Order: sequence, then structure tokens, then C-alpha cells
Amino acid sequence: MASIPNAMPSSFFVIFFLGVVLYTIEARESFACDPKNATTKDLLFCRVSLKVEDRVNDLIGRLTLQEKVSLLVDNAGAVPRLGIKGYEWWSEALHGVSNTGPGTKFGGEFPGATSFPQVITTAASFNASLWEAIGQVVSDEARAMYNGGVAGLTYWSPNVNIFRDPRWGRGQETPGEDPVLVGKYAASYVRGLQGNDGNRLKVAACCKHFTAYDLDNWNGVDRYHFNAKVSRQDIVDTFDVPFKMCVKEGKVASVMCSYNQVNGVPTCADPNLLKKTVRGVWRLDGYIVSDCDSVGVYYDQQHYTSTPEEAAADAIKAGLDLDCGPFLAVHTEDAVKRGLLNEKDVNNALVNTLKVQMRLGMFDGEPSQQPFGNLGPKDVCTPAHQELALESARQGIVLLKNHGPSLPLSTRRYHTVAVIGPNSNVTNTMIGNYAGVACGYTTPLQGIGKYAKTIHQQGCDDVACTTDKLFGEAVNAASQADATVLVIGLDQSIEAEFKDRAGLLLPGRQQDLVSKVAAASKGPTILVLMSGGPIDLAFAKNDPRIGAILWAGYPGQAGGAAIADILFGAYNPGGRLPMTWYPQDYLTNLPMTTMAMRSSKSYPGRTYRFYKGPVVYKFGYGISYTKFVHTIASAPTVVSIPLDGRHARGNTTISGKAIRVTHTKCNRLSLGLQVNVKNIGSKDGSHSLLVFSTPPAGHWAPHKQLVAFEKVHVPARAQHRVLINIHVCKYLSVVDRSGIRRIPMGEHSLHIGNTKHSVSLQAAKLGVIKS
Repeated sequence: MASIPNAMPSSFFVIFFLGVVLYTIEARESFACDPKNATTKDLLFCRVSLKVEDRVNDLIGRLTLQEKVSLLVDNAGAVPRLGIKGYEWWSEALHGVSNTGPGTKFGGEFPGATSFPQVITTAASFNASLWEAIGQVVSDEARAMYNGGVAGLTYWSPNVNIFRDPRWGRGQETPGEDPVLVGKYAASYVRGLQGNDGNRLKVAACCKHFTAYDLDNWNGVDRYHFNAKVSRQDIVDTFDVPFKMCVKEGKVASVMCSYNQVNGVPTCADPNLLKKTVRGVWRLDGYIVSDCDSVGVYYDQQHYTSTPEEAAADAIKAGLDLDCGPFLAVHTEDAVKRGLLNEKDVNNALVNTLKVQMRLGMFDGEPSQQPFGNLGPKDVCTPAHQELALESARQGIVLLKNHGPSLPLSTRRYHTVAVIGPNSNVTNTMIGNYAGVACGYTTPLQGIGKYAKTIHQQGCDDVACTTDKLFGEAVNAASQADATVLVIGLDQSIEAEFKDRAGLLLPGRQQDLVSKVAAASKGPTILVLMSGGPIDLAFAKNDPRIGAILWAGYPGQAGGAAIADILFGAYNPGGRLPMTWYPQDYLTNLPMTTMAMRSSKSYPGRTYRFYKGPVVYKFGYGISYTKFVHTIASAPTVVSIPLDGRHARGNTTISGKAIRVTHTKCNRLSLGLQVNVKNIGSKDGSHSLLVFSTPPAGHWAPHKQLVAFEKVHVPARAQHRVLINIHVCKYLSVVDRSGIRRIPMGEHSLHIGNTKHSVSLQAAKLGVIKS
């Protein structure tokens, strides 16, 4: 499922008016319930005045078993006698409409679509309203392409797995390592994609890959054969958090189960994960789909069942509704005939997929007469959409070092700039994976060229940088120019789906290139990194000849313009790292296959929440061209936690205990903070306000955890007050070894930059708390 990025010819935050366009396009044929089809238009399932549930039940009652089975797969069959066309469920929209899945095709009136920065980059903005706005644009373009007959309405995005191990090739697709950050991103992007028209869907999003999936191919172990051994504590505390937020807060229409096993059971065959948790506890209103060929994988490669019919039956009974792949279409009918599965089980799966199609309006007749039916080619790659792609890249770029300061560069002082490095003039690299065909590109060389005269040298043929044959020209260019910008890092040849990294250092001889160029540079040397995962840059961080370091992630179609705007001071960087940057030594004796999050005597732990060792750059790090200071204007020092009287009995006190969340009445209990953010520098800037909490000491708790974040723009020498509400049950709770979420009583320390505030959580009354 690798992406195939190309490009059509080139061509502070934007608020979009999603209005009615004043033109029409050639109408797409009705998927079903064509008003011109006299034999089907009056059938009950075509009556939009009826409840969706009644329409779905009517349709299922008309289908034969063979027809039902044909609808259990992504390439769903047509039912001509009922006027229903075939449908391809698999489309992707990770950071723009993509042609990775077979449901979307570029060409003709739709040569490309807006390609936003890779998710790891936009996550670094810590800006939830930006994420939702990106989703709104992507769904506009998706609907326009659907109306044009070249795309579907079901998009298997976003990827909300935790970036647990820095070597993971798909970490770039995720919003990072923190479960709250990932969950907030998921809910925001999904809301943007799906719209806010009640039960009706603009497009149907999908949160994937459930669960504990974060290994593709490491040291002979691949995702098709990996059994993730995960404690109940880590499942509840880390891996499931983003999926729960995606379902409960984002109201996502779909969840995808993963290839791997969790504790010996394939996720797509596990009723505890699918039926009990996703649909039962979290109340998913939508369908559950397998990652592509997952059912076939657990039969053919994991040998989980003895027969294919058992594999099909296990999946459907576990709660799987749709198979990406042919397996269920081939084997489900025989599973029913052999008594392994009831036809009612098949019906239950179809209820969930058909409800989503009806919420999308696919059974409402003429598409052009429905909401969004007038979107067309002119609504794709619009100037406003492309401006948002540029703004997203600006907000996601992180300034890691600025000695001197070396940045921003003055156009009056620096007339010529040497632009060097294997990523200095790239296009496809900037859009990462799961990308489509971009509207156009601005490379770093082109972006810098709008501010200064450039001298361009690659330095290395590619990011592998296996030879120094081009070093001489690069060194010579740096010695002549007023300033040098090195654009280096990774690409999909180093980190990708099915390609985990071997280590954290720069590939090949890139470090040697950087050091030689920096030594020869006549002016300041600036390092710009493109990568999804972290890189051990200790050598550059500590080299006084390297004045500044920017991390751009994979910055999307406008990445070069965004990089240049920051280098020359047209934009003040405000991004923060969404993952820890570890030293290479962190990986010593640390298998990717070890899933434990918490540290022990011989184990370093994972992510900033549980790892206390040395780092190159910490989670949440990022600096600016100005300086912000925080003061807490208002915050409580004591918060009372009301107990559920049914669980408070006897005469034992609860002092010093951690109370089960389910034994409290704090669903609506929030801790309110008012924080003053003052810009004491000379430049306007946007600031990511991150609030961390350190719970009372205990064996269960993380060292600290992100509990809230806000993006705020503050003009130079001005002050802005930010209101923050922290949901006590959700964010000040911890998870014990049994996987039970509890609220520790006692002192919780809140951290905002260098500012700290203590708040004491106290039970509202005494009583015995069931443990």
C-alpha cells in the first residue's frame, strides 16, 4: 500500500467559507435509488423520509446470502436487480486526497489535489483548529472528486497509532508519541473530514490501526507475523487512548484493525477488542474494517485457524464488518453452510456498513441534488487551499537551535546563499507517504531563491550519501556564499511502510558532508532536516560552526516556501517536537518487539512519559525568534472529587488512595486555569502553550503527562490570557497494573514551561473505595 506521489504543473491561518459554488458539473450517476429507475425508486430503503435503521433493515431483507457476502469486501459487488452499483471502499486521505487506494484516480479534470504536510509535521503545530481546517479542505476536495466520478466517500485515515519506537518507518504518518496529542489530533481531523451536519456524513473517516501496531519490518520480524505482548496497563494507558478519543470525541465512522496479534490473538479476530471495546464500551457508530488482507494473513501466515471458513467466521463474530481484500467474499458463504456462522452475523456486519453509506447520502438518489453535490473541479487546489498547505508547513516547522542568533537571515546582509544537500531541491520527498498528486511544488531551492541569489550543489546524490565525490563542489559553494543552508535528512528509501530504520544517525556520509561544509562556510551555516522520525544530531547541536537547526518533517507541497519564509524572518517559527529525539545509544539492547512502556532496572522505557535518560531534544521542544513568559493568573489549589455514594461505605478513610474513576462523579469536573502569555521579545509570534502534569509519586504513574495545549498568537511586547480547562477524570488520572483508571489523591504538579503550580485533589467525603 505504498503511495505513488507525482505532481501536476506548478502553479497566519485561513478561515474558509464553505459556501455554494456558482457553477454546475456533469452529474455523477446515482449509486442507488436512481429517481429515473421506476422499479427501485419507491422501495422502502430509498425513502429518505424514513429512519436510516429502517431503510437498512429493509434493504438487508431483500438481499440473498450471495449478495450479502459480495458486500463484505472493499470491492463491493453490484446488486443490479435492486439498482445498486458496485463500490470501492478503499480510499486514503492521510494529509490530502491520495491515490494510494484503488478508490481514487487522478487525471482529466482532477489532475491533483492539495498535498498538506505529513501528519508528524502538522502535529508539531499543536493547533487543533488547524487540524480540523485541513480536514475540511480535504473533504471538500474528496467530495468534489466523488462528484466527478473519480473518488469514493470512505477514507481510511487518520493513522492514530503511538510513535512508540523512533525507528518505526510509519511514525511519520502519526501525530507523535503522546496519547493525548494523538487523540486530540484524531478527533479534530475527523471532525473536519466528516462535517458537523448531525448524523449525515460529508465523508467517512477511519482511525487505524487498532491496536498496539507500530512495527513494520525490523530484524527479521514483520507486521504480518508479530505478536505484540502488551500489558493491560499499557493498553489502557497508552495504545487505546487515541482510538477511544477518536470514537467518543471525534465520532469517527470507522475503525481499522491491524495485521499484528495482541497477546496471541489477531486484532481482526478478537471480540474483546472489536465487539466488546470499540463497539460496546466506546459505542462506535460505524463499521470496523480490516487492514488489507488481514483476515487472509492470520489464516495463511499466522496459521491462527485450521480452515479459511473458520477464519472468516472468527472475524465476523469478533465484530469485523468489512474485509479489505477478497477473503470474506470467498469463504463466508461456506462458513454459513458449515454452521460456523449464522446469516444473522452477516446481517449485523452489513447493518454497520450500509448505515454509513446511507449517512453519506449514497442511497438518496441524484448526487448533485444533495449537500456538497455542487462541489467540482474548481474546488480542488484552490488558492485558499494551497495557502492553507503553506500555513500548515510554517506552523509545523520546529526551530531546534539558533546560536547567536544566526536566524533570521537578513536579505540586506546575505545576498548569496549556498543551498546544499540531498533534500535541497526535492519534490516528492516533501509529501511523505500516503500522498496523492500535488497541485504543484515549491522546493527549498526555489523558496530560498525568492529571497536571495542561490548557489546550488547536491553534496550527495541522494540521502543514502554513499560517496564523497560531490563534496568538493559543495565545500567550494559554501566558501563563496554569504550564508549556507544544508537541507539533509531522510526520505521514503530510509523510513517507510514496511521499512523500519536501523538506527538514528544520518544515513551514509551526510554527517561528514555537514561538518566539511560548515568548516568551509564563509558565513553562517544553517541545517534544515527533512524526516519523519527523530535523528541523533548531537554533533550538529554541539558544533559552534552550525548556527541554527530547523526540523521541517515532510512539509508538503509548499514546504520549500515555508522553510524560506522562516529562514528569512517572514514567519516566526512556533512548532514543537511531537516526539522525543533520542541519542543513538538509546537503541542499545532495545528490541522494537519489546512493547513495555514503563522503565525498569535494565530497560529504559518508552517516550517522554516513562524514559528519564539523556535526549538530544525533548518532546515538546521548540524555540522562537522571540521569547514568551508564562504566569498563572488564576488556578485552584484544591479540587474536590465527588464520590459515587454507592461505592463509599464503611469507616475506612480514602486518604492517600487512588480512586477508581468509575467510583466518582467527575464526568463534568474540570480544573480551570487562566495563564498569561507575554511576548517579551521584538517579534510577533505564535506560541504553543503545553500543560504537563506530574501526579503524586506511585508505581503506576508516568513521570509527567501532557494534559492540555493551546496555540496562541501574541504580538511583540503584548500579553494574552489563555483559558484552559483540564478534565480531571480524563487527564489527571493514571492507570494501575490491572488496567483500571484511577485518580490519585494528593498533590498534582502542573508544569507550563518553567512555571509550576500545585493542586491538591481531595475526595469529597470519606468512605471505603473498592480496589
